[in-house]
Amino acid sequence: MAEFPNATHEPINVTVRTAVAVTTKLLLPTPAKPILPVQTGVQAQQEEQSSGMTIFFSLLVLGILMGAFIKIIEAQKLANWKEEEMFRPNMFFLLLLPPIIFESGYSLHKGNFFQNIGSITLFSVFGTAISAFIVGGGIYFLGQADVIYKLNMTDSFAFGSLISAVDPVATIAIFNALNVDPVLNMLVFGESILNDAVSIVLTNTAEGLTRENMSDVSGWQTFLQALGYFLKMFFGSAALGTLTGLISALVLKHIDLRKTPSLEFGMMIIFAYLPYGLAEGISLSGIMAILFSGIVMSHYTHHNLSPVTQILMQQTLRTVAFMCETCVFAFLGLSIFSFPHKFEMSFVIWCIVLVLFGRAVNIFPLSYLLNFFRDHKITPKMMFIMWFSGLRGAIPYALSLHLGLEPIEKRQLIGTTTIIIVLFTILLLGGGTMPLIRLIDIEDSKARKRNKKDINLSKTEKMGNTIESEHLSELTEEEYEAQYIKRQDLKGFMWLDAKYLNPFFTRRLTQEDLHHGRIQMKTLTNKWYEEVRQGPSGSEDDEQELL
Repeated sequence: MAEFPNATHEPINVTVRTAVAVTTKLLLPTPAKPILPVQTGVQAQQEEQSSGMTIFFSLLVLGILMGAFIKIIEAQKLANWKEEEMFRPNMFFLLLLPPIIFESGYSLHKGNFFQNIGSITLFSVFGTAISAFIVGGGIYFLGQADVIYKLNMTDSFAFGSLISAVDPVATIAIFNALNVDPVLNMLVFGESILNDAVSIVLTNTAEGLTRENMSDVSGWQTFLQALGYFLKMFFGSAALGTLTGLISALVLKHIDLRKTPSLEFGMMIIFAYLPYGLAEGISLSGIMAILFSGIVMSHYTHHNLSPVTQILMQQTLRTVAFMCETCVFAFLGLSIFSFPHKFEMSFVIWCIVLVLFGRAVNIFPLSYLLNFFRDHKITPKMMFIMWFSGLRGAIPYALSLHLGLEPIEKRQLIGTTTIIIVLFTILLLGGGTMPLIRLIDIEDSKARKRNKKDINLSKTEKMGNTIESEHLSELTEEEYEAQYIKRQDLKGFMWLDAKYLNPFFTRRLTQEDLHHGRIQMKTLTNKWYEEVRQGPSGSEDDEQELL
């Protein structure tokens, strides 16, 4: 009997220990699955553009099919959705276009942009004006010769201005996918940033001349008046946007809202839309103002924000811009059948010829001229791709509907011709760009000998550290002075910006501020990570299943 307890006690202990061990093992939380890192920077933007263009093309085609389906239903008198499918220019210019333009300026690589501002300005301003004059002048003289539908001079110039708005978003996505020459990528992207705003200003100039009585004014006086109106719109709008951006930098520098990111983010949204409303209220170009405001705010105001608001602002702008572009392409396809068309074959064909010819006169002569001053030359292959990539998008179509032309058939003719040119360039030229690039082997950038002064879209060592540092707001006063001001390779605006402008408009942080910012980011990251781990993999249902 004395041995019985000993004989039974040990197995019981083993059983208990085994059960406890198994139960403990089952109750342990399952290891969290690895979380994919969130991509940021240039690579993420390029991947978003490539994926986004697939969505945009699909929505455009889907919108066309839906528009045709709605038209069939209306013809059978089953329903009437004409109001819902109408592409309203006011909605486009007030709600959809400003976020797209502001995000373009806010995410702009300013170092490379301003280092090549001469080439970009020549293509976007003078090149767009050349295209507008060629298209507008060609339409006017062909109309006077009774070859096509007759338009007066101001209406011809207005149409030439609106149809010169190049929208190479599709080409940029293709360029990024094929890894083409970065200088070509930069030139096309830089032109697209300013081209839309310049085209809108030119169209508004033509509209302003149309509203005035020009019967007693000579041709030379008309030209001078148009030039003065354009300069006032361009430089006045740019100055207003720049001033608004600088004011926002000073406000957020001296009013510390970093401990309340929601208020800080709200202030940024207000300052983002403020220049557009002010410019439109005083008869300037809101698009030009909001573009320059975005550039200035990203260079100065962005560094006065807390790390949380910096990330929130960038991601929100990219999300809203993508949603607006998606709506634009969907409405663009849907609205084809939303208004009565006036189609004239000769007018459409000659307009397409003039658009392609005007783009050629824009690109080739200006490129040869710029090669006298550039270290990295624009090759003939690059010129051809730049000419071929002159796609038209939603801006020309919205401008065509916004024109107050009389009689109504003239407005219908302009709208019909514009939508045909937009579809022709997007579907034919945009779809043929990738095979063309591969055919002429424009992507052999690695085989070319490069000069050290070559510029690309990625941040160069000098300009990236000088004018576009992502970590500028993380430097103290002493670190900033040691890293930037005492450098000897800064010249011109870079030196002025590093020496005076940046210290005046941005906040230099103390060690306590940096410590608080790091703690804030660490706290939010840990909170987010815990929420992810407490998801489906760590739910109570899973634990019950394990038991």
